[in-house]
Amino acid sequence: MATMPGRLQESLRAEGDLSDLLEVVIDLGRAPEVRFHGRQAVLDTGEVTRDDIQWVIDRVGSFGDDNRAGIERTLHRISVIRNRLGEPVGLTLRFGRAVFGTIKVIEDLVFSGESILLMGRPGVGKTTMLREVARVLADDANKRVVVVDTSNEIAGDGDVPHPAIGRARRMQVPSTPEQHRVMIEAVENHMPQVIIIDEMSTVDEALAARTIAERGVQLIATAHGNTLENLISNPSLSDLIGGTQAVTLGDVEARRRRSQKTVIERKQRPTFNVIVEINDWNNVGVHRNTAAVVDDILRGYAARPELRWLGNNGDLQQEQGDSATRGGGIPLESPAPKPEPEPAPEPPREPEIIRIVAFGIPRPLMEEEASRLNAAVEMVKDLDDADMLVTTKSHYSRRPRAVRTAEENGMAVYVLRKQSREQIRQFLRGFTRSLIRDEETDATRSRGSRRGAHQNGQRNAMQETEVGVRRIQAGESSVELAPQSAFVRRLQHSLAGRSNVGSSSVGSEPERRVVLRRRQR
Repeated sequence: MATMPGRLQESLRAEGDLSDLLEVVIDLGRAPEVRFHGRQAVLDTGEVTRDDIQWVIDRVGSFGDDNRAGIERTLHRISVIRNRLGEPVGLTLRFGRAVFGTIKVIEDLVFSGESILLMGRPGVGKTTMLREVARVLADDANKRVVVVDTSNEIAGDGDVPHPAIGRARRMQVPSTPEQHRVMIEAVENHMPQVIIIDEMSTVDEALAARTIAERGVQLIATAHGNTLENLISNPSLSDLIGGTQAVTLGDVEARRRRSQKTVIERKQRPTFNVIVEINDWNNVGVHRNTAAVVDDILRGYAARPELRWLGNNGDLQQEQGDSATRGGGIPLESPAPKPEPEPAPEPPREPEIIRIVAFGIPRPLMEEEASRLNAAVEMVKDLDDADMLVTTKSHYSRRPRAVRTAEENGMAVYVLRKQSREQIRQFLRGFTRSLIRDEETDATRSRGSRRGAHQNGQRNAMQETEVGVRRIQAGESSVELAPQSAFVRRLQHSLAGRSNVGSSSVGSEPERRVVLRRRQR
């Protein structure tokens, strides 16, 4: 109040209850306005003069390069608007308050140790929640917390931090472009367990945040934007959720995905594991698995967050969202999931693509025969990328390193009598999408029926594996699958690995089966 001209102080006091006062706006040549939560009013009928603006500036002090200033040991913020000559022509006096209890709706996430990004429109209360997070983690959780305070909004102006951040330490930023440098300095010099950052907005800050997260420090920060989709399309900050890149798929992979050859995919692991979309202090949406949700959005699915709010009695209420179970989003064109069709009328699905390493067999010969038969296989060079190794009897008997490594890793090894076209052709027929059009004798029909039954069994096994993977990603510690042949178990291990789920085979034949487990970080 003391920073404003006397006539404005009197008019403000005349408003009565100022408990929900938000800000006072002073613009040259206009009547000053006062804004409360949900309403605004003209503070004084007289126009604002340059002397009024200078009165405030003289009592506030110098403004930073972000045109913001504060009042020592308070949370108030004064922002200036300048003309082209740099002269002040407007002021916004924002009244800051320390509000306690604003993070009850996300308190379990804060104590989880996961890095959290708070999103929301300006004025929704992100900084207030961030200030409370700093206090709770420092005082209640006894953690070493460092607040990187760019504009002194979190801990107030002056050298002594505001009591609202508790025992958390505060590092001030000399100028906005240097925030990323102070972030790194905080980690290198002060050994924090938690770093609090307000208003991340540049590429350098996103890179600094990734560096901090990779050192095992919990990050809790804010960024402007209403939803996770806004962040994905923000070129400066998309790295916070893994970034995006255009990927050109091979013909086989594009057919397997039933997609175009060029797709947009997530580039790397997200810096923040949890995204919180703030509607207000008591109403938020939570994406618990950022990587999975981003993947779903890039594939054309709308990921619904877990909704959280406080009931009338102050209890936390929750409504499960898709992101709690690995994204599993809803197609953008559909308002709700479509029921799965019955198995009988379901059109035939393409079999799983088998990645094969050929050892002692000319790879061009394998590729030529696979292409001629339209076989569901892909030839790869490295064992790490393969599901199966194919070799000849003569090579296998010598027990080379490639064969030993494949068997030690539990990889399927298929041995041909010799490297002839006929031997290769017989091997590949097991993976063909369409039968070779020989004369359709009764014997051929019988073989085709057995092949169809085998493919149905394999398809059911892979569907069971997909369901198991989703259960693990939803939080279950282990899922045991039905017994399968060694070849099908190898496919199940491959699917689990691509989904970042651990797996192992247990039991003895013919009851040997795959158990899916959560991977330890």
